[in-house]
Amino acid sequence: MIAVEGLVVRYGAATALDGVDLYVDAGELVALIGPNGAGKSTLVNTLAGIVRPAAGRYEVRGRIAVVPEGREVFPDLSVDDNLRLGGWRNGRRGRDTSAIYELLPDLVRVRRQKAGLLSGGQQQMVSVGRALMARPDVLVVDELSLGLAPLVVADLVTHLRELNASRGIAVLLIEQNARLALELCMRAYVLEAGRIVLHGPSAELAGSSAVAAAYLGGATT
Repeated sequence: MIAVEGLVVRYGAATALDGVDLYVDAGELVALIGPNGAGKSTLVNTLAGIVRPAAGRYEVRGRIAVVPEGREVFPDLSVDDNLRLGGWRNGRRGRDTSAIYELLPDLVRVRRQKAGLLSGGQQQMVSVGRALMARPDVLVVDELSLGLAPLVVADLVTHLRELNASRGIAVLLIEQNARLALELCMRAYVLEAGRIVLHGPSAELAGSSAVAAAYLGGATT
């Protein structure tokens, strides 16, 4: 669903991505982990067509939707209107929000409230629901856990797993919380200073002393 080869992205003289290779197959859950400033969000913006690469190539097969870092809901619009905006390009049929409320039932009772008045977890659900309104084949989630309590994150992870299992939606999860990402996803990439420094099955990366020391709070035994 996503194929990235030798991708280079620059902002003026600064190189944000330097020869990145990455792929996500249909139905996969894949994680991209790394510290702040590693280039994770730059990759998201490139896949979304916001940023133009200086070199390399990328291909997205099917329809892509992004859950942006920081949720980026429209605070003065209702939850329902936020969701409808996600399906705008699909015409009138794409504005039916009923399927989203079936997937995310916690939003039903707040559907008429302004999104800016919701909790962080509820706003993240709105952001996920808005992306799903585009009927994507692949979902890119930028910092799912940012600023949220562990119980809220666990609920969101359950929803992502269900979406992947029931609808076959491929997911690229961009996360600073490496433990969460490696537990949820089948494969993972580690991005540091704009370069992929490690990649492979999540279980193998979780067992790596380098990953454990840098991202999991200690060495493996």
